[in-house]
Amino acid sequence: MSGTKFLAGFIVGGAIGALAGILLAPKSGAETRAMIADSAKDIAKRADETVKEIQEKADDVVSDMQRKGEEIKEKLQNLIKQQKDGAEA
Repeated sequence: MSGTKFLAGFIVGGAIGALAGILLAPKSGAETRAMIADSAKDIAKRADETVKEIQEKADDVVSDMQRKGEEIKEKLQNLIKQQKDGAEA
C-alpha cells in the first residue's frame, strides 16, 4: 500500500513540478499552452506505463499464489489419503 502511495505522490509531484516550471518560464501564451499539452501527454504516458508495470507484477503475484494454493491442496489431499489408507489397513 505504501508503494502505491509513493508512486501516486511521485506522479503528482512530477506533474506539479512540470507545471510550475512551464508557468514560470518566460514564454508566450501559445508556447506555454503547447508545453503544457506536451507535458500532460508525457505524464499520462508515464502513468500508463507505471500502471501496466504494477498490473504485470500483480498478475505475477496472483499466479504464484494460485500455484502455491494448488500445491498445498495436493499435499493436503495426499495427507488425507494416507490417513484413510492407514486407518483401513
